[in-house]
Amino acid sequence: MQVRRRIALVSDIHGNAIALRAVLRDIRRRGVDEVVCLGDVATLGVAPAEVIDLLQGLRCRCVMGNHDEYLLGRELIRAHCDVSEIIESIDWCRSQLGSDQLAFVSKFEAGFEIELSGAHRLRLFHGSPASNTTNLLADTPAADLDRELGAAQASVMAGGHTHLQLLRSHRGAWLLNPGSVGAPFREFCGGCSPTILDHAEYATVGIRDGHLAVSLHKVALDRSELRRAASESALPMRAGLAAAYA
Repeated sequence: MQVRRRIALVSDIHGNAIALRAVLRDIRRRGVDEVVCLGDVATLGVAPAEVIDLLQGLRCRCVMGNHDEYLLGRELIRAHCDVSEIIESIDWCRSQLGSDQLAFVSKFEAGFEIELSGAHRLRLFHGSPASNTTNLLADTPAADLDRELGAAQASVMAGGHTHLQLLRSHRGAWLLNPGSVGAPFREFCGGCSPTILDHAEYATVGIRDGHLAVSLHKVALDRSELRRAASESALPMRAGLAAAYA
């Protein structure tokens, strides 16, 4: 008998509990068998502890994102960023977490696969199967995707990291990015200051009537609620975050 599953993929929550709660309400409305998180859960946002508590309550499997590693290893961020406000914000987020919450993050996986049916598998990672800092984009050359994704390709290969929703056909398979729950970008910023959109993003993958089905979803958020949460926080980058929702 075939295994049939419908899975919701969330990624790049970045401490935005308002967005995560809205996404989880939408997921429950649609009905899924499982939620999987593709990483970057609790840095740069105003509610890191609440986000981790929500994920723990879901008992969901989580992929280790680069920002999850920054929570666990304080010096790692300095190899990728020298912006003091970002470094201070990651340090603040870490200070909001208890030892049990950090232990939960430490158990995140580098990547894994899930069987959707006898014919289809879902391969999960953060940036790419080999690195959680790789950017896989709509215009990444096919030869580069071949190198980054490797030979063992699944029906759907899903990662986050770029904060950009993506569904792209590649060599007969789907390359999927569910986008960002907590800070969707209007466009790829490549290290520059991004424009953050006022909705939340996620994806669902499953089998429908015997066929593979992949869907991208956007959930509207209340800008004033996001702005107020940022303004009232002690997060070092709160002013910029509040301005994003002005």
